[in-house]
Amino acid sequence: MSFLSLTEQDREQMLATIGVGAIDELFEQIPVGVRLGRALELEPALSEPELVAHLTELAARNIDTGREVSFLGAGIYDHYVPAVVDAVLARGEFLTAYTPYQPEMSQGVLQAIFEYQTAICELTGMDVSNASGYDGTTVAADACYLARQATGRSKVVLTEALNPQVRQVVKTYAPGFGLDVVEVPHRDGATDPDELRAAAAEAACVIFQQPNFFGCLEPAP
Repeated sequence: MSFLSLTEQDREQMLATIGVGAIDELFEQIPVGVRLGRALELEPALSEPELVAHLTELAARNIDTGREVSFLGAGIYDHYVPAVVDAVLARGEFLTAYTPYQPEMSQGVLQAIFEYQTAICELTGMDVSNASGYDGTTVAADACYLARQATGRSKVVLTEALNPQVRQVVKTYAPGFGLDVVEVPHRDGATDPDELRAAAAEAACVIFQQPNFFGCLEPAP
């Protein structure tokens, strides 16, 4: 969005519109005793290259995930998105509506889903492949249901060091899927492997994340 500063004529017209003669009149309600009464003591203005260099120097004092390994947890990880993703998404045929149910307008999305399914089937040797998942939390719930169908068991084990949103969604889906959710507590931010092994007996599946929600590495169960 372009920006053009006000001319003196613009200022006069705006002041006349609100019925004042000068900008100072806008601040008459502020007691004189609390006004600064002088210019701010600021450093001289920097050019754009100088400002970029200065801010870069300040930012370099921080410890960032580009230089150090991060275990911040709660999903704050050093996510890597390949450059090709932006290039593909910028193509016109992918700039379509969110849901791929409109004819012609969303053919790019439908083509991408078809290519994905084809690649997954070729890689795994399966006859069919899902199209996509809504998000990670619902995919976790779907995985629990598939595990129940495959094993015939209804017990699902979650660690309390798992993202609480994932745990909440799985427990929301559980009654409809016929799942019995068992949660294993954590100690000092990590799941106890002995308790996890005990809870996993006769379970359809066990769900934990690595690193976990607290940024800790889970021991091998």
